[in-house]
This record gives sequence, structure tokens and C-alpha cells, in this order.
Amino acid sequence: MSINRRTAIAVRSIGVASAAAALALGVAGSAFACNIGEFSAKASCDKGTGKASFDITDLDHSQPATVTVLDNGTVVATTTFEARHTENTVNVPFDWKAGTTYTVHVKAGTAPKYVLDQDVQGGVTAPAEACTAPEQGGGNPSPSTSAAPTPTDSASAAPTATTTAPAAAVDDTNAPKPAAGGQSNLAETGGGSNTGMIAGVAAALVVAGGGTVFFMRRRKPAAHN
Repeated sequence: MSINRRTAIAVRSIGVASAAAALALGVAGSAFACNIGEFSAKASCDKGTGKASFDITDLDHSQPATVTVLDNGTVVATTTFEARHTENTVNVPFDWKAGTTYTVHVKAGTAPKYVLDQDVQGGVTAPAEACTAPEQGGGNPSPSTSAAPTPTDSASAAPTATTTAPAAAVDDTNAPKPAAGGQSNLAETGGGSNTGMIAGVAAALVVAGGGTVFFMRRRKPAAHN
């Protein structure tokens, strides 16, 4: 065998071995890059808005991947990552059920031969409490509400005005009325409390006058004798 032929056979053998090694390294590299541990999901809740969601993470940037969240085989959320994607986590809104454990399934690579077609171990479990927004209100009432009169106050104020009106009417009825023709002064004079006293003094004067006349008459005959 000539040297040239042996050299050609050796070069060919080296080329075949190199190609086989490159193929093996490529397959091994793809398998190592698409590890199920690179994928995860987490349930999150925005307490301000009450909106629930799944945060799905893909740390492998070498292969396109589709991540699906299932509830007893029913798809409830899904998202897709492109090859060489820049984002690690995608937020997928979903109203999950409190305390429910969901299955997270990953398909990485290209159909029909996926590099990865597997469930994430443990899946994802929603919190035990529901995701709801805080209740509004419960603070101090607004000034406009507290200052507004209530129907009870206005209703209670009405009887007060009604009660005072008859009292004024009674006072006006019992007030003395002047007699017609200007005779009220004469009536008040004759019916005053001094009438008895005046009558008593007049009677005393009459008796005193009568006694004086009687004694004067008796003294005259005595003087003549």
C-alpha cells in the first residue's frame, strides 16, 4: 500500500470520528441544556387588584418551549418561549382555585421529536386563601354624609313648632280685653279692693256726726235751766 493511500485512509478515519464526536456532543449538549429543572411555575396574587396569575419560568434559552398548566387534565393556562428568548419569567393571568395543586407540563424543542416532554415535579399549588382585593370603605364617614339632616331630625322638629302655637293662642285668649266705650276704668274703680275701706270710713263718719248732733241737743236744754 502506498503512502498516499494510507494517508488518505487515515484522514478519512479521522474525519468520520470527528463527525461522530461532534454529533454526540451536540446531542449531549442539547439534552443538558433542556433540563426539566430549568422550568417552574408559581401562583401569585396582586393584593391591590385581587388578580391571580401563574408566574412561569424558563431558564433555558437554547430551545423553544411550551409550558402548560393543567387542572385534572384540563388546560387552564399556557405560554410559549421562543428559542434564545431574553425573558425568564412570563406572567399568565388566571383565577386559580384556592388550595388546588396544578400540573405543569413542558414541551421543549421542535415537533415531532421534542427534546423535552415532561411534567415539572410537584407542579404548582395555589395558596389556601382566595385572591381578593381588600374591601373598600370602613373609614370615617365623609363630612357631607355626617352633616346631612336625616328624615328623623326633620320629623322631630315639626311637632316642636306645632306645640308652641297653641300655647300662644291660650295666652292671647286669657288676656283681659278692654270694655267698649271707654268704661273699663269705671268698672275697675268700682270693683277695686279699696271699696270696702271707703264704705267703712263713710259709715264711721256718719255715726260720729250723729253722735255729735245728739250731744249738742242735750246740752242746750241744760244750759237754759
